Amino acid sequence: MKNYLVVGGSSGIGLDIAKNLAQAGNQVTVLARSWKEDTLPENIHFSAVDISLDEPEFPAISEAIDGLVYCPGTINLRPFKAMKQAEFMNDLQINYLGAIKSIQKYLPQLQMSSHPSIVLFSTVAVKKGMPFHASIAGAKGAVEGLTKSLAAEFAPKIRVNAIAPSLTETPLAAKLLNTEAKISSAAERHPLKKIGSAQDISKACLYLLNAEWVSGEILSVDGGMSSIGS
Repeated sequence: MKNYLVVGGSSGIGLDIAKNLAQAGNQVTVLARSWKEDTLPENIHFSAVDISLDEPEFPAISEAIDGLVYCPGTINLRPFKAMKQAEFMNDLQINYLGAIKSIQKYLPQLQMSSHPSIVLFSTVAVKKGMPFHASIAGAKGAVEGLTKSLAAEFAPKIRVNAIAPSLTETPLAAKLLNTEAKISSAAERHPLKKIGSAQDISKACLYLLNAEWVSGEILSVDGGMSSIGS
């Protein structure tokens, strides 16, 4: 049995990761603003934390943390000229600075583990330029830089990797996929002609948490969008 910390694990991809880790017999701590499920599985512990605050009230964890997964994200797609500085700062706060706060807080517990791992989240829009993605791609680009820098700094003790998904069916993306026409159009933009699921991404995360000879990687899980033509 291992101990995992999933930040932003109350819905979507984070929830699927937390449930899969718990079903495998691990102890999982979920940090999020609220727990959105009707029930709380026996080996998932929830603490309310607002990661957007300058100084979030993180719970104390005394035992070793074998893996930290940082899932919070934003999808703010607007023309560059219409974006306010506060919007850029919010995307940076949630996607990048929140990851830094979480890692700094629980670094001592990660160092207590024999094979600790960190998994962060980027986006396909960093590798493949897309219109209206300036804010989120900028914030996630920072996440990719952080991933590689920490992988180098923490080696060989702690592995650090990131996943760069394309559009997936999650609550965060609901407004972009709220009609059959939108779903069909989005699927057609991907070489594999379908939208990704939370399960697709969580499987990649579980792999990275346990891949003991992988660090500093940005794993594209995007239906082929960043690598091959549509």
